[in-house]
Amino acid sequence: MLNIGLIGFGKMGMSHLAIANAHPDVNLIGVCDTSSYIRGVLNKYTGISVYSDYRALLDIEGLEAVIIATPSRFHAEMVRSALERELHVFCEKPFCLDVTDGMQLADLAQKKGVINQVGYHLRFVTSFKEAKRLVNANSLGHIHHIRVEAYGPVILKPKGSTWRTTGSEGGGCLYDYACHAIDIVNFLIGRPQAVSGAVLQKIFSRDVDDEVYATLHFDGGMTGQLAANWSDESFRRMSIQVSLWGTNGRMIVDRQEIKTFIHEPTDPSVKPGWNARYITDLPNEVWYYLRGEEYSAQIDYFIQCIKESRKDSVSSFATAIETDLVVSMILQNALGSTNTAGLQATSQIRNRPFLGRLKDALP
Repeated sequence: MLNIGLIGFGKMGMSHLAIANAHPDVNLIGVCDTSSYIRGVLNKYTGISVYSDYRALLDIEGLEAVIIATPSRFHAEMVRSALERELHVFCEKPFCLDVTDGMQLADLAQKKGVINQVGYHLRFVTSFKEAKRLVNANSLGHIHHIRVEAYGPVILKPKGSTWRTTGSEGGGCLYDYACHAIDIVNFLIGRPQAVSGAVLQKIFSRDVDDEVYATLHFDGGMTGQLAANWSDESFRRMSIQVSLWGTNGRMIVDRQEIKTFIHEPTDPSVKPGWNARYITDLPNEVWYYLRGEEYSAQIDYFIQCIKESRKDSVSSFATAIETDLVVSMILQNALGSTNTAGLQATSQIRNRPFLGRLKDALP
């Protein structure tokens, strides 16, 4: 049994607790949260040990891994404390609000030799995994354009706020919704090298952006478009769709299905013309279903990597930094700056030893 602790008991913390506590290979030995009410109720009805100071949780004898599900601004200091204790770390997204912090932590994780993962759960959705397989099989030919859209109903009123709508804590739609969209682009085809035409627009929020638009530029002349809006009440929950255009066809993929139009098939699973496969055709069986099988799948992947001492994480600190870098470039461009900061960070990343095996680590 793997002894795991949890820091942060908000929406994602509750989900992670339910999933981890039901895992046959996990012993959840402690939870940390700043709310005395939450700690009291949790301890009373579950018997799980609770802590108000995350350092006390990290110092529990026998603790082997930790899940961090706090507001984003706390990630860097908590991850660093866990790594210094040589604990395996699963951290919620976005990884860090400052890409430099992320690079330092990825270096430290490699030095300590621990398993590290960031909660970009779309990488564990079977339709996106199938899209990745088909892209790798060159089913679309040379891909020349990609469009990613992320919409949902998070902020719909001008009054009231949470940590998500505070720039120094959550970072707004760019760090909350757009980072998921950026990460799945990175997963499918690789990271854009530059950004232009970035727009960060407020609708209801005062301190952060509610919608994000940008043009993405890739090596080889490929282009992309990003659109994210967390103030769209026409969606019940976050919805992400990716469209890709290639010289041999087109692909449209979201959480529910993957549709491809292929001129000349290069993979036996597709035929000429339109093909459609649904999530029910792409089973991803998990021992416990909560909100979507991908949430359980990512936690199980983290656990199995620890058990098997596997360092080839699908969603590591290293891949999360790639996403943080694009976020940084969008922010810089939207504020009227050039991509100088992003390019400097790119140069730093390329010199990082932990990214030397990044390409090989991805499926």
